[in-house]
Amino acid sequence: MPHRILFIEDMSPSVRDECGTTLDIISEFAPWDSSLAERLCRRRLDLVVAVAVPSRPSAHSFFQWLAKAPIGAPTLAVLPGDEDLMRAAIKAVDDFVVAPFSGIEFRHRIARLLGSEIDERTKAAAHENLTHELGLTGLVGNHPAFLHSLKQIPALARSHSPVLITGETGTGKEMCARAIHHLSSRRDLPFIAVDCAALPEHLFESEMFGHVRGAFTDAHRDQEGLVALAGDGTLFLDEIDSLPITAQSKLLRLLQEHSYRPVGSTRFISTGARIVATCNQDLERLVQEKKFRSDLFFRLNVLRLQLVPLRQRRSDVALLSRHFLKTLAVEHGTARKNFAPALIQMLMDYDWPGNVRELYNVLQRAVLLCPSTNITLEQITYVPIGKMAASVQLPQSESSNFREARARAVMAFERSYIEETLRHSGGNVTRAARLAGKDRRVFGRLMKRHHITRDLG
Repeated sequence: MPHRILFIEDMSPSVRDECGTTLDIISEFAPWDSSLAERLCRRRLDLVVAVAVPSRPSAHSFFQWLAKAPIGAPTLAVLPGDEDLMRAAIKAVDDFVVAPFSGIEFRHRIARLLGSEIDERTKAAAHENLTHELGLTGLVGNHPAFLHSLKQIPALARSHSPVLITGETGTGKEMCARAIHHLSSRRDLPFIAVDCAALPEHLFESEMFGHVRGAFTDAHRDQEGLVALAGDGTLFLDEIDSLPITAQSKLLRLLQEHSYRPVGSTRFISTGARIVATCNQDLERLVQEKKFRSDLFFRLNVLRLQLVPLRQRRSDVALLSRHFLKTLAVEHGTARKNFAPALIQMLMDYDWPGNVRELYNVLQRAVLLCPSTNITLEQITYVPIGKMAASVQLPQSESSNFREARARAVMAFERSYIEETLRHSGGNVTRAARLAGKDRRVFGRLMKRHHITRDLG
């Protein structure tokens, strides 16, 4: 007897087609609209497949409704990687897949959900997988050095020992700290971030540990500190290398005894907060220079996560750029932007001293400033273009003046740009012109000027 499956999705039948050819099913379709909940309550179904779309607010509300009003049929969510949707789905569905996914995996999950009741162990495993996906949502890359760091995060999350995350500014240390917290058993407890560089030395103790009434002139009432706010959650000490020596000494008891004393108080308070700290500088060198306490360093350096700078994983620049263009378009409500192939290469050649954060900021400016869907060099206003110009080999001639040298540079760039764009488009001139932001006829004339054919070999 065929199984009755309701697919909640847009008009594209791609998800339904993945299982329709190999499984005996009767598929129905329902759009994301206000009548969805009522339709689910009226129908007898063997499975509901919810193909979530970030731009549809009804997907969020549906998962919230489903968590409170189970429909009796197993539920499978197809998630696009949107963090808010993941958070809404995690408490509502029996299983999930994150797009893009393989057809074999999808059909296997469909068959398993149709073949048996969903026990608590299966549901818990699915939710654990979804939690893992959600915790690592913002960490993008496939370079071996980056993946090595990424694989350590779940293991660090399972421990309760202090974690020290090292790496240059902008490499994503806070995102890793939040991932460690989210993947840990403390995920439902507070994550309190402390910017150590912004804490004045004379206020450090009061801000961190709190104070009691009368402890100093302006202490008119008891005040909890950041450690108390963290409770049994995670206390994130960002840029701990910026703390002065006197402030460092006051952290020692917190790490050694898991207790602290509010300013002006006569009693110590126990805390179960886990410490996750980051630093931009070489702490071992700072210890040798007597700028960082060695005893505090040894207390912090229990579990270590080292993040590599973006210039050491240049192959991830293109992947990160496309990811940021997608998320920025959703965030700012603009049309999806694209890069010309030559521009991607230029971004990969740049050293990115500000790392991933700098790349994100550059692309955010480009998305907001670019009037068309194709981002050009003019919109990348921050990245120095000297590296690209230096890569163009100019003929050396003593008689060359500035105008002639510039003309040769422009001609060399045009030819290289057109060839790269055609390669990227597979020789499709219309698509290449669209990528370059040019009219097809204008692009054709440029090809003719440089004697370029569609077949680039």
